[in-house]
Amino acid sequence: MAIDVPYTRSQLMVAAAAREIMDHEVIFVGMRLPLLGFLLAKSLHAPNAVGVYELGIVRDSVAPEPILTMGDLPNLYRSAWLADTFDAMCLLQQGLVSASFIGGAQVDRFGNLNTTRTFDAEGRMASLPGSGGACDLACLAQRHIIVMSHERRRFVERVDYITSPGWGEGGTWRNDVGLPRGGPSTVITTLGVLRFDPETREMLLTSIHPGVRLEDVLAQTGWDLSVSPELSETPAPSAEEIALLKRFDPKGYWTGK
Repeated sequence: MAIDVPYTRSQLMVAAAAREIMDHEVIFVGMRLPLLGFLLAKSLHAPNAVGVYELGIVRDSVAPEPILTMGDLPNLYRSAWLADTFDAMCLLQQGLVSASFIGGAQVDRFGNLNTTRTFDAEGRMASLPGSGGACDLACLAQRHIIVMSHERRRFVERVDYITSPGWGEGGTWRNDVGLPRGGPSTVITTLGVLRFDPETREMLLTSIHPGVRLEDVLAQTGWDLSVSPELSETPAPSAEEIALLKRFDPKGYWTGK
């Protein structure tokens, strides 16, 4: 639905991320856009959602002032629990985390993510930052949501290395290898929103952002991307969502583009 206020592509992605969060869920909050997505969801349709941050911060309220990173002082102020990374990761192991957000340098058709290393056409390797806690999130949260830029060099048929497992080789792969729960549910990109076929576990384009053409998405995807027969346009952020995002990110540090 069109609105009469301008918005950036990042604000649209944050709004889409926030809509993936349901009330009463425990969300392992990631950096950048997911950080704002949690605040937006909690302020609107998920007031009872709880945020878990990798540093060991657990919040059941919105930080009183804007934050750029999870470790900013307003995010510590009157937090529900101020623990450490070990405690936060233990919540994952106990199956208490409903959803988490993950990004990556590469993603493939089954939602496997690579943040470890890539190889160019001549076989030369480039080292990447690695997992951090992303492998734990991908294995142990009830579901995970991927947020990343939609570029052909990132959306590849097979990732060079699996840092954070998605649906592996598709079908029943996760159960077959003993991953007890979870899997990617949604991929929010700069061009659209994708989900996964419940049988094949292959990525499926379900909505395109306003102003983006289907051929743009297909051209920036490194395999023959499946398209939902019910393909729609991603809803634009509402005026209320834009106003809140300007409050949470007043200088447009994360959402200015």
